[in-house]
Amino acid sequence: MSSLPTKYTVGDYLAERLAQIGIRHHFVVPGDYNLVLLDKLQANPNLTEVGCANELNCSLAAEGYARANGVSACVVTFSVGALSAFNGTGSAYAENLPLILISGSPNTNDASQFHLLHHTLGTTDYSYQLEMAKKITCCAVAVARAHEAPRLIDRAIRHALLARKPCYIEIPTNLSGAECVRPGPISAVTDPVTSDKAALEAAANCASEYLSGKLKPVILVGPKLRRAGDGAEQALIKLAEAMGCAVAVQPAAKGMFPEDHKQFVGIFWGTVSTDAADSIVHWADALLCVGTVFTDYSTVGWTAMPDIPLMAAEMDHVTFPGAHFSRVRLGEFLSHLATTVKFNNSTMIEYNRLKPDPVLVRTATPSDELTRKEISRQIQALLDSKTTLFVETGDSWFNGVQLKLPPGALFEIEMAWGHIGWSIPAAFGYALRHPDRKIIVMVGDGSFQVTAQEVSQMVRFNLPITIVLLNNRGYTIEVEIHDGSYNKIKNWNYALLVQAFNGEDGNAKGLTAKTAGELQDAIKAAEENTKGPTLIECSIDQDDCSRELITWGHFVAAANARPPRLPGV
Repeated sequence: MSSLPTKYTVGDYLAERLAQIGIRHHFVVPGDYNLVLLDKLQANPNLTEVGCANELNCSLAAEGYARANGVSACVVTFSVGALSAFNGTGSAYAENLPLILISGSPNTNDASQFHLLHHTLGTTDYSYQLEMAKKITCCAVAVARAHEAPRLIDRAIRHALLARKPCYIEIPTNLSGAECVRPGPISAVTDPVTSDKAALEAAANCASEYLSGKLKPVILVGPKLRRAGDGAEQALIKLAEAMGCAVAVQPAAKGMFPEDHKQFVGIFWGTVSTDAADSIVHWADALLCVGTVFTDYSTVGWTAMPDIPLMAAEMDHVTFPGAHFSRVRLGEFLSHLATTVKFNNSTMIEYNRLKPDPVLVRTATPSDELTRKEISRQIQALLDSKTTLFVETGDSWFNGVQLKLPPGALFEIEMAWGHIGWSIPAAFGYALRHPDRKIIVMVGDGSFQVTAQEVSQMVRFNLPITIVLLNNRGYTIEVEIHDGSYNKIKNWNYALLVQAFNGEDGNAKGLTAKTAGELQDAIKAAEENTKGPTLIECSIDQDDCSRELITWGHFVAAANARPPRLPGV
């Protein structure tokens, strides 16, 4: 239990609420509008302040922490800080993560005195940031008077926790230290909304009846399954085993259904699917979509949209042909359906006929030039039950999806937002919450250049993260969508850069690998470095990219190039 200050303030209230909902690290970039607030947060013994290099990295680190912890907080200053942090907040919105974005703001007296202020747009209306925040959060509030702070703070946090989306809280610089009441019971903020019993039973019964009339059911799993919480992943396994059917997952849901389970049939990603998952999905006459997200990226430029009516189980409702049920929580629905559904393993019988034989991977000799396939082969050998693998936007998506996850291994990808550079700060934030896990990042050189500074925070906190950087001198994913000179970037000495972050007391290692043997030695050195990050720069040919990326890129480019529809057509 935290110690209670004699004078209780708005900043103290916010700090206590953050601690009560399970946040132990809050990510910050200081600025003069949030300094008093940062003092208040520092004073709470249950919170640890984590300074970041800039606000973009700060928001993405908080996004990664939310993946590990379930909720996170990012604290920045007005305009110059918050507008940059909106990027990671947008990621949290798209990826269904409750990130609490907190911004300091000008003194409450300045607006009425029509002052022009620094860190603003040069107008006397400071409400623009709140209006912007409303578009990328589920709830945005601005505290104008200290006595309103408890109600507004509680409201924003509760909305974020229920919706699994970010919220925004704006606190003026002269109100962080203003007195307010102490918090009431945290249950008022955190108590979940359960399913309506009648709607839950009706949804499960109708779903069971619908599926009983189908011959070839398949379950397709999407990324919102894990975001739903409440035991939804375990409930899915019970449902799958009760149904006996094939289970495919979308790329952003990799690892959310055990890959060693006998009913797992691979990643459904259209023409770039793994293990012939597309064949069995397209053969199905009923598709139970559990937390799925269909975008141009996940459907390979809209070429992989299922062509049969979908039964969609979302985080808070269920929809299928001829019916809709609101206030049905995903985990509860899956559990209930598992008790009523009939066993039908027809899709597993068919899949066992058509599934491909295991791919034989050639092991390179130590002197062989390094290739993308050899890098993947060596990373595969690193994966165990304690591994969390981050794959960056680009060919790392496709290389990572092809890997086999052992039981307990986790997989993180940012497919909906797709911000290059996401993986470095996100892995940093994640590792602070889970220092017990082995964090591996697969990232390209172009993406690394966007957020490289956050490696210095890995050094600062002695986090043994392994960064496998594929250096092919450019934005390869953009090349496959639309090539141009703008996809070529200045090459860096990445290994030397990482060592520069050490300063006088760091333990980062920067290594290079141009052959299979050099990569093997570098991986061994990374495993031995337990006091800081290790970056392994893997130099590969510029044209050495996956067939899947090339195929996917062509279809996404075609989708982007569709001509405008004429009026009335």
